[in-house]
This record gives sequence, C-alpha cells and structure tokens, in this order.
Amino acid sequence: MAKTLKYSCTDSINAFITTVSETLYEDGPLSGVTIGVKDNISTKGIETTCGSHILKGYIPPYDAHVITLLKASGAAIVGKTNMDEFGMGTTTENSSYGPTLNPHDTGRVPGGSSGGSAAAVAAKLCDMSIGSDTGGSIRCPAAFCGIVGLKPTYSRVSRFGLVAYANSLEQIGPMAPDVMGVSRLFSVLAGYDSRDSTSVDRPYTHTPDPSIDGLRIGLPSEFFGEGVDPTVAERVKEAVGVLESAGATAVPCTMPSMSHALAAYYVICTSEASSNLARFDGIRYGPGGDLRKSWHEEFSDRRKELFGKEVRRRIILGTFSLAAGYYGRYYHKAQTARQMVRDDFTRLFQDVDLIAGPTMPTIAFKLAEKSDPLQMYLSDILTVPANLAGVPAISVPCGKVDGMPVGLQLIGRHFEDEKVIDAAFAYEQEAN
Repeated sequence: MAKTLKYSCTDSINAFITTVSETLYEDGPLSGVTIGVKDNISTKGIETTCGSHILKGYIPPYDAHVITLLKASGAAIVGKTNMDEFGMGTTTENSSYGPTLNPHDTGRVPGGSSGGSAAAVAAKLCDMSIGSDTGGSIRCPAAFCGIVGLKPTYSRVSRFGLVAYANSLEQIGPMAPDVMGVSRLFSVLAGYDSRDSTSVDRPYTHTPDPSIDGLRIGLPSEFFGEGVDPTVAERVKEAVGVLESAGATAVPCTMPSMSHALAAYYVICTSEASSNLARFDGIRYGPGGDLRKSWHEEFSDRRKELFGKEVRRRIILGTFSLAAGYYGRYYHKAQTARQMVRDDFTRLFQDVDLIAGPTMPTIAFKLAEKSDPLQMYLSDILTVPANLAGVPAISVPCGKVDGMPVGLQLIGRHFEDEKVIDAAFAYEQEAN
C-alpha cells in the first residue's frame, strides 16, 4: 500500500539543490527510509542539474534504474543533493549552486564530488544517500564527513540514468551512517540491467559478518608515503591494528604503479568527459538560448557562460589528449598505465585478501584552501587506483585528527564486495 511522507529539513549546510516536500513510498525492505540522491542521477519529474547552470530547469522524463529500484523498495526520495559540477571536484566547491559545508566544521569542505550526499547523511537530513564515484567521489566525502561509503565493483550497479562524466570509471554506490546501512542500500541497488551494456548479473544478498579470522590485509607502502599526513596515517594504522586483534594479518607490500595512477586517471577521465559533455549546448536540456544566432556561435557562447571553470578546464584537457598527433602520446600511454595498475592489483591479490590504507591523505580542507587545481588533483591519489582497476572499495570512519573524521579505505578483488563490507563491519564492531 502506498503511503505519503511529508519531509522538511533545515538545510543550513547547503546539502540539497532540490528537496521534495511530499513523496509516496511503498512497503518494502527500505520502507519509509529517507534517501538523498546525487543530482547527476535522473529522477522523473524532479529537476536534475548535475550541479551546473547548463542544466538548470532540466526535468528528466524517466528514472535512472537505481531510482526505479529504490522506489520499488519503499524508499522515500526526499531530494537531489549538491555536488561538484558534473562530478568534477573533490570539495563540492565547484557547484554552480554554492558550496556544501562540512557538518563537523562548517569552515571546511565535505569532500566531493558527492559532498551533498555525504553531508546530508552526516547532518541527519536523510537516513541514507546515493552518490557516484569516478575517482573517489563517494569515498572522499564519506571520509571527510565521517560516514560509510562504498564504490562497488564496476558493473555491479547499473549506470543507466547516470549523467555520464567518464563511463569507464564511474559507478553509483550507497552512503550511510554505518556499514549495515550501506549493506541494506547496496542490496537494493545491485543487479543486472539490460539497458546498461556493462551490467552484470551479480545481485547482493549478503548480511555483514564480522568474522575475519585469517584475513590477510596488504598495506602498500605507497599508501602511507609522501603527501599523506602522518597523523592520518597513524589513525589508519591503529585501525588496521584493530582488525589484527579481530584475527586478520597485516602484510607489508608495494604498489609501484601508484606513481603513474593519478596522471593516467586524469588523462582518461578528461578525455571521456570531452566526449560525454559535447551534448550539452545550453539549449536542448537547459535554460535555452538565443536561436537568432548561428548554432556554432550559440553553442560556444552558452558553454562558455554556463559551464564552470573546472568543467571547461577538463573538457579542454580531454580534447587536447584526444587530438590528432597527441592521442598516442597521452591517451594511449594512460591506458597502458591503467593496465599497470590492474596488474598490480592482480599480483597483490595473489597474496592478500584486501588492501588497506587511508581514504584521503589529509583531513577535510578549509573552504577555499585548495585554490591550485594541481593541489586538488593530488588529493585523489589514494582513491583513483580502485576506479582504474574497477575493484570494490569502501571508506569507514576510523577516528579523528584535530576533531575531523579520518577514513579507513579497504579495497578488494573484483566482485568480492562482500568481503570488503565484512572487513569494514568487523572494524566498526571492534572499534565501537
């Protein structure tokens, strides 16, 4: 039987771009659970902007596959959460609708690009949320906001209805206050969808199990090296110690491909963005334009006016990487480096069951602290390898530094999301 939920919140942290005051929900495994949806996931009848002025006023005529699943589960979708424009950012400061603030310290960022989704859960504006992760965009804000966020194995959750940024990297995933919540939400999201050509039939029906006796956890030295705040590294090593006390064994290891991962990621993701964002001209989907001009003039003017600085920067970088004469020098080399990352994971997973390290190299930045784009890109160094390889990774809170949350990242083999969730659950149970 359908029921109506009346929803209201005081959103002092700008976590939502759009809220839904009344929503119908059905009986089901998530009956009445309030869900925030990242604003790059299509919702029929609800504005979907991707955090960009170029899509202001765009109301999709269809639901993304994950939205159909959420509605069938009885979840109550209460709004569209703020994000870095088209998913391009690490702080949610790149949103055309203003930055989201971190609930733990409103002078700091919540992480990105799914910052609104994480902040909404951390501030208890909704019970759970969904985000998308292209290079860490679920795990980064989960770590900065002190919640749990899972990037599933690539292809385990349908991307149909996700507004594309970088198709070969991105994945929709669950965010919740705890591991059990992530597990509940993931059980609804995972499964086959014929409309996504990369989708596989691997539903998730698992109940988290804290028994990890004999689990071997690799600790790559590169995850604790240059650029990682020593106090953050210390909290994460303490968390690994908790897992050892629960029966796991820590195994030192190395991952040489880390030196190439970030450069490869940014060449690949910007190249795919250059192609994917070519469809947005400010006329067909968004606010419309001056049709008295030639299409070429209007296309150029509208994109310059309505795309933010970071989006324009990445489109230019990607177009350059794909240009004749540069394809082999940049894009082809990036794909070679991507394979090196995959090979490293394959090698490591012959000896260990999971890989552990910090989710982010530092605690949440202060607002406007990272004004240099290169500095910002370097913040993704620990999260992008999992996207390049398509393997599952989770961030679970593991203490604080200077009053701000720190995230423990656990990475697993392809389609062993259950083992990643079990280890996160074991840590959560032991630590609390």
